[in-house]
Amino acid sequence: MKKLSMKLGLLFFLILFGLETIMFFLLHSTLVESRVEEELIALQTRGNSHRAILEKHFDENTISHVALMESEANTDVVITDSNKEILGSSVNSSYIQAYLERPVSSSAREGQTIGDNWKEEDYISTVSPIEQNGQLIGHVYMFQDTAWIQSLISRLNEQFLLAGLIAVIFTITIIIFLSRALARPLIKMKEATSQISSGDFSVSLPKTGDDELGDLAQSIQLLANDLNYLREERNDFLSSISHELRTPLTYIKGYADIVQKRDLSAEDRNQYLSIILEETIRLSEMVKNLFDLAKIDKNTFDIKKTHIDLQDFMKKIETKFSPAFTEKGMKLSVGCRETIRLSADASRLEQIIYNLLDNAIKYSSFGDKTTISVSTSKKHVIIRIIDSGRGIPEKELPFIFNRFYRVDKSRARTLGGTGLGLAIVKELVHAHGGTISVWSREGEGTVFELVFKGETE
Repeated sequence: MKKLSMKLGLLFFLILFGLETIMFFLLHSTLVESRVEEELIALQTRGNSHRAILEKHFDENTISHVALMESEANTDVVITDSNKEILGSSVNSSYIQAYLERPVSSSAREGQTIGDNWKEEDYISTVSPIEQNGQLIGHVYMFQDTAWIQSLISRLNEQFLLAGLIAVIFTITIIIFLSRALARPLIKMKEATSQISSGDFSVSLPKTGDDELGDLAQSIQLLANDLNYLREERNDFLSSISHELRTPLTYIKGYADIVQKRDLSAEDRNQYLSIILEETIRLSEMVKNLFDLAKIDKNTFDIKKTHIDLQDFMKKIETKFSPAFTEKGMKLSVGCRETIRLSADASRLEQIIYNLLDNAIKYSSFGDKTTISVSTSKKHVIIRIIDSGRGIPEKELPFIFNRFYRVDKSRARTLGGTGLGLAIVKELVHAHGGTISVWSREGEGTVFELVFKGETE
């Protein structure tokens, strides 16, 4: 038994170690390549934004301002005429001359990548054509230094080495407890690790008992779940936060430079300062929401419950928020009988309802109505926020409480949202021991239902 146990243990060790090595290598490669791809997309988008401005104002001042804005960012820009003669640049032309000589497709209206070899070159780069009246008049070249990629790889190597060492120690420990009876469950675990190494984290292992083998099965299950969660969360968070923070910061830096370095009329100065103020408020709101979510995640968010008379509370809500609805030509109606009481944090409950009402205003039109109804059922208090707005597509409903998720992505900046409001609502409701549900139909409206443990008289 001991000999077989050692053989099975050694075989399991070799297989698991090999699979983990392949898995880590694939994950490592995927993380790096996906990050490079995200940067290229962001670089192309930034170049297209500059292109849009230059197509309207292709003059020396605009070219200088674009180059000046990029000189303050971590990217660089080179603007050329149709013959690829440099008109403006935020980087030494000797470093990027070779990129300018590369062929550019005349049909690539949305631009193209001309340099993605981050392993051997100093820059990744894209180009966007500038056209007026259907004629090519120039190009916008965008550049991103590849030094950050090497730094990312170095950090990943350290983390993966530590994870590999932990995996090896854990596997060796398992060998000590192997026996002939472990053969069948070990085969199942081997199949599960093969599934993980191929990138499929939908692993399901049966409960084998409260022993080391059972713990191993559970650990593999948790590893698959965590890897799946971390892969999705890392990609989503890096993409979302880089975009959401970079955009307002770019506006603030760019327009602040213009205000500081140009002689502007009072009207232009006020216009630019208004843009800076709007972006600053938006950035401040986003940072505050992120701090709130971080506190909730760390269980350091204070919930100070008091006994609330919901009729009085809802009257104050109606008085406070009705003007905002009236200004938009909408109507707010509140219904609550006087015998309902709730143990909750009044300021946090108001924050919950405010975020939901704010959404109702943003996604409703002139003449639409929003109703807040309060009722009880089996010692529970039920608060419903019902609007007759344009509704939420059914396929979007499972994701609306995700952080940075927006249903109407094309209007996100116009509407002014950060994509964090409903995430905060969900966390605050759960912090009160409640639940939140949503029903919606496009063109008919949306219903948010909050259920709390309550007190009735």
